Amino acid sequence: MAQGRRSCGCLAAALVVVLAVGGFAGWRLVGRQWLEVYRARRVPSASGKELQVHVLDVGLGDSILVVAPSGKTVLVDAGPPGAGKKVLDALKRLGVDHIDIFVAANAHADHVGGAGDVFKSVNVGQVIYSGFPQTTREYDDFLKAVQQKKVELVKAQPGQSVDLGDGALLRVLAPIEPYFEAKDLAAGGNEPNANSVVMRLDYGEFSMLFAGDAEEQTERRMVEKGASIAAEVLKVAHHGSKYATSADFLKRGGFHWAVVSTGADNRYGLPAQETLERLKAANVKLYRTDLQGEITISTRGQKEDVKVTAAREPKANQDIWAGLPALRDDSAKRGFINYGDLPPAPKPMPEKTATNKNANKPTGAR
Repeated sequence: MAQGRRSCGCLAAALVVVLAVGGFAGWRLVGRQWLEVYRARRVPSASGKELQVHVLDVGLGDSILVVAPSGKTVLVDAGPPGAGKKVLDALKRLGVDHIDIFVAANAHADHVGGAGDVFKSVNVGQVIYSGFPQTTREYDDFLKAVQQKKVELVKAQPGQSVDLGDGALLRVLAPIEPYFEAKDLAAGGNEPNANSVVMRLDYGEFSMLFAGDAEEQTERRMVEKGASIAAEVLKVAHHGSKYATSADFLKRGGFHWAVVSTGADNRYGLPAQETLERLKAANVKLYRTDLQGEITISTRGQKEDVKVTAAREPKANQDIWAGLPALRDDSAKRGFINYGDLPPAPKPMPEKTATNKNANKPTGAR
């Protein structure tokens, strides 16, 4: 009998150990991830003042201005070379005379090409960048401008947050180290895009995801690491590239509105028809800078008071759900990473018709 009780006791002890180990493993796999998501989503109460986000019309590139309720400002990218004047004109029109935070999503010319002009004319408090090494002329010029103005340069890392005051928070979700390398990417992907800065803006019940040029691989890694990607508004990654904005990502994000920042007649065919079809299947309300100009999102921190407005309506012959024809692929293998965007795609030449040299001669003339 005593031996039986000892056996039962051993079994019970073993069961406790198994449950404890299993519980610890479960906590590591599920509980910790849940806690991280909960902490990421927890935000202070909104002050009730208005927050504005302006997706500027800079052609094929990104430049997004956030004006927090407190008056603090964030500029995410500055568009391609030559777009600096457009950005500065928008800042003046909106009464913005300084930038508290400048975010360089990646080193490509369509994100930092206009930054030099902005830095020359406006005081910038801090720069957040991906930290992924990349050498382009535009990126070198951007770093020189940062150095000349003696602006603090901060490498983006998940978990970082910027308190914009009055309840508005900007959080870093990516890049997640180790950085993606070429061997990690599917056909069409490239490293600076895959290692883009991805940020989430929260204000009360409102949230917006700034996806930079993130690739599908970036999306999967963020989901695997428990990043909180669900938001009301999505700034569509990589100007609507077919290599991003996967169906699974859209399902998990539950976005109500999506904004594509791109330029008309670009050679890369952005946004791609495949991406637009995935957005349409996700039942989002779509806005495009190439067809509608500057897109403005405003809210006082309540879901029901979010307003999304466009500078203009698409023309009668412009279908917002129609992708653009691509003359070149928007992948690293086609030179985009080194040379940036090319001029707008050439317009088709009208067919030449045969002319009668004698048409203007009087009858009977030789």
